[in-house]
Amino acid sequence: MVGPGIAVAATGVGAGDIIAATVAGSRFGLAVAWTALVGAILKFVLAEGVARWQLATGTTLLEGWITRLGRPVRIYFLVYLVIWTFIVGAALISACGLAGHALFPQLGYRTWGVIHSIVAVVFVLIGRYTTFENSMKLFVGVMFVAILAAAYSADVSRTDLFRGTFIPTIPEGSVGLLLAVIGGVGGTITLLAYSYWLREKGWNSPGYILFARVDLLIAYTLTGVFGIAIIALAGTTLHQGGVEVEGKDAALRMADMLRARGGDTGALLFLIGFWGAVASSLVGVWQSIPYLFSEYVRLVRREDQSTEPSRTPAYRWYLGFLAVPPVILLYVGKPVWLIILYAAVGALFMPFLAGTLLYMMNRADWVGAEHKNGRLTNGALVCSLALFAYLAIVEIAKKLG
Repeated sequence: MVGPGIAVAATGVGAGDIIAATVAGSRFGLAVAWTALVGAILKFVLAEGVARWQLATGTTLLEGWITRLGRPVRIYFLVYLVIWTFIVGAALISACGLAGHALFPQLGYRTWGVIHSIVAVVFVLIGRYTTFENSMKLFVGVMFVAILAAAYSADVSRTDLFRGTFIPTIPEGSVGLLLAVIGGVGGTITLLAYSYWLREKGWNSPGYILFARVDLLIAYTLTGVFGIAIIALAGTTLHQGGVEVEGKDAALRMADMLRARGGDTGALLFLIGFWGAVASSLVGVWQSIPYLFSEYVRLVRREDQSTEPSRTPAYRWYLGFLAVPPVILLYVGKPVWLIILYAAVGALFMPFLAGTLLYMMNRADWVGAEHKNGRLTNGALVCSLALFAYLAIVEIAKKLG
């Protein structure tokens, strides 16, 4: 009953989530650990909606969008997917490069990034889903155990951590950053990958809804605990030391602080956990995002699914597009126009996902009365919609300003 959820959770926890949690912990300490828990709960609700739609209707959510919501959605999704591929692909390659260089400094971070991208491409092309799922479980085990061990070695106060996790407080000036942590935990477009991993697993009917819920519950419990552990580490090593961090080097600064506090063991454990998180995210994205493009092409052309999506030319072409062009951004930087366009288009995706789930999963004629959203789910989706809409406005205003 566990598998696809582990993959989607491992894919969703990337460098951005770790950096946001590290920055929040460095500024506000253990008091904001609750944000990781809330973020995991909201992403569980969204992922469960994606799964329930598919198991109830026999179609992926992407297919539902394209066939039921019309041409504007089709155009928006393609634009978003292409831009997301460039920006996030480059960010993942860079993060894997930084993690690889931190562990083995003999090679530069760009070289390590390229190596990770090439290895991921080969792995995706020659491996089958079972191999991929087992590998993601291994990644999750490595990152989970390493980060918890690092937190243990840092002597995190259990009392303060419990209070910060289950008694929410909002320190002055923290709202924007805390909402960013909540919104970042557990992925964005990668939530849609769950659809394809469900099919690979053979879960293809309403009878598997309970399986999917258990799978996702375990996965996002691990996601929440991982995020809490990152904030706990940052709160203990950085905040208590009066150090605030910012930017992509935030996680590596925390490794330096761990080394200063307790020697190489804590720092090494953290770096292994950091590498496990970003490497699993890169492998998961390289495996899953070409599925979205492959199905998009099939739906637009109105073709039958006669070939396994991962064996289609569209899948392989997009895998190459994902792995190679973003490397250029490591050397030339990200053009300003691309950043602004990504902010404008990308920030709208999560409110779009929450809003469409609210609409589509309350249509009894589409999903059946027994599979409609309940009041609790609708309430959580409304909260998600409000949160992500606010973050979208802030993100767009920040880039345009």
